[in-house]
Amino acid sequence: MRNAREFNFDGLVGPSHNYAGLSFGNVASFSNVRSASNPRQAALQGLAKMRDLAARGFAQGLLPPQARPNFRLLRRLGFSGTDADVLAQAYRESPVILACAYSASPMWTANAATVSPSADTRDGRVHFTAANLNNKLHRAEEHEQATRTLRALFANPDRFVVHDPLPSTPAFGDEGAANHTRFASAHGAAGVEFFVYGRVEFDPSAPAPTKYPARQTLEASQAVARLHGLDAARTVFASQNPDVIDQGVFHNDVIAVGNGNVLFYHEQAFANEAGTLEALRRALGVTGTDLRAVRVDTGVVPVADAVASYLFNSQLLSKPDGRMALVVPHECRETATVARYLEQLVASDGAIDELIEFDLRQSMRNGGGPACLRLRVVLTDEEAAAMHQGVLMTEDLYARLVPWVERHYRDRVEPKDLADPQLAIECAAALEDLERILGLPGLYDLA
Repeated sequence: MRNAREFNFDGLVGPSHNYAGLSFGNVASFSNVRSASNPRQAALQGLAKMRDLAARGFAQGLLPPQARPNFRLLRRLGFSGTDADVLAQAYRESPVILACAYSASPMWTANAATVSPSADTRDGRVHFTAANLNNKLHRAEEHEQATRTLRALFANPDRFVVHDPLPSTPAFGDEGAANHTRFASAHGAAGVEFFVYGRVEFDPSAPAPTKYPARQTLEASQAVARLHGLDAARTVFASQNPDVIDQGVFHNDVIAVGNGNVLFYHEQAFANEAGTLEALRRALGVTGTDLRAVRVDTGVVPVADAVASYLFNSQLLSKPDGRMALVVPHECRETATVARYLEQLVASDGAIDELIEFDLRQSMRNGGGPACLRLRVVLTDEEAAAMHQGVLMTEDLYARLVPWVERHYRDRVEPKDLADPQLAIECAAALEDLERILGLPGLYDLA
């Protein structure tokens, strides 16, 4: 077993952060539609979280925002003329499409890709597959820049493989790491990769939600496992409970989170709870590791409270002492059932003995918490040295990014502002400056 660490790459919130309510099935996103956002505050809240976790000794990086508005999308859909003309026409004829082109959803980097560390893959390299996110128009374009960014950060072909996204068809709907978890005795040890899906394209009789869409298919999860060269004996596929998808659990990471040998989950998370746990125990047994399942009963925390607080959309992080910390948003403290449960959890002398709390109000209102904001990448020391260093969080980088945000970001964006050509100019200027700060010239194709 080689020495390895888990790096969390948080999405840096972009200057177009707005509340368009585009994500049907995401209760928080939909409930804040057309309210005013504060991009500056959102970005500073995210940076504060990254800085604090890095200061605590956790390996922390960032993924830069994507270019917005997406003029290529708008022009492909028939809007024409100068950039200002395109914005004005889109706002007049289809403000929803304009909002899609301005979406700040790439901040949810748990959806950027699925990642398999070198300890799990057949060729001994770290594998990435950018998610196609084909369930929503405002997200279906993200994979192009996500792939470009990952290939810029992880460019050494001896260490890393960044695959093309899966075909953008319903059969291969892929939402990335939001439906993927890895279990292992240590980050550098061979582990078990756990894929959770919401529907089966080629089996109409399989369980499926009826109110909200299931975004991840079994077929997509199986394809990613094949691309990454995973060992079938250490790969588990499980069906998400369709009833909780219909209650607003649009990704598995809204109802369960895992780390090390610990699965922290709600009793309604899976269609077959007993079968899922048995499959995980069997796969972990191949590695000589026992599963520690931390189950939250419905009678203690109802699904609605779990969704409202994003209890399970928390980061479960390994500490040097072998115990684990749970990174939660303020909303967990403000939801009575969840607050009571967490007090009991950390006092129980179990695997999770510390809560780390952050104010992520701006991102929470847009439909995601701490776990949505980060992509987990396990790297050996050699792999970490081979990646681009300019995105790793340090005090120096933080000190450069805070004034960058204050210089380029607005403190208020309303739906009508998306028609303002000046906002598009400001977004482009911010990213040109960011390329220089991160040492990534040419990261964006801003022509």
